[in-house]
Amino acid sequence: MNDGLELRGVCRSFRQGKDSLDVLRGAALSIQPGEIVALVGPSGAGKSTLLHIAGLLEKPDAGEVILAGKAAGALSEGERTRLRRLHLGFVYQYHHLLPEFSAVENVVLPQMIAGTSAGKARTRALELLRRMGLAERAEHRPGQLSGGEQQRVAICRALANAPRVLLADEPTGNLDPHTADGVFQELIKLVRGSGVAALIATHNPDLARRMDRIVRLEEGALVAG
Repeated sequence: MNDGLELRGVCRSFRQGKDSLDVLRGAALSIQPGEIVALVGPSGAGKSTLLHIAGLLEKPDAGEVILAGKAAGALSEGERTRLRRLHLGFVYQYHHLLPEFSAVENVVLPQMIAGTSAGKARTRALELLRRMGLAERAEHRPGQLSGGEQQRVAICRALANAPRVLLADEPTGNLDPHTADGVFQELIKLVRGSGVAALIATHNPDLARRMDRIVRLEEGALVAG
């Protein structure tokens, strides 16, 4: 059984007036724990839609999402939320850190929401920040951090609850090339050390080639890149 992420025949359409726009047409994908997969494709191809469905934020019109060995299709909203909270981590193009909290507090909060004690949450948060080279910046608020540092904190937050699957949507898209390269290196290092299954959408072909494999979204289907 795949304890990572599996998509089976996922379809998703949107109405545009009287017309139907088919964004996903039977998309299928399997990612094993410890595997890092690049998701590429032109703007508007449906990469974000695919990530939202994989992340249980949106339901497909047809097909199934299997997360950590559990099929999500028949679950209630409460069960989907619980599955997402337990097994999924998200990194977006913009960091979305809480500005009034320090870096370590931003990484502690999702753990405490999940029921981890404050002490254990802080210990894990500090360890993740250390591994991302941010030990000396742990008590700084987002406004005191560079763009690259903020995104590194966001990556730590996404991995704080030791998810089975990490989904990232253009995680270095807002950074200059040099900073993006450094953040990506740290992301890959941390992901490999955590053993999660990772699906990372990117427009950067150089970054995509550094992952384990590439899948391309073409005409609603996923094909080997």
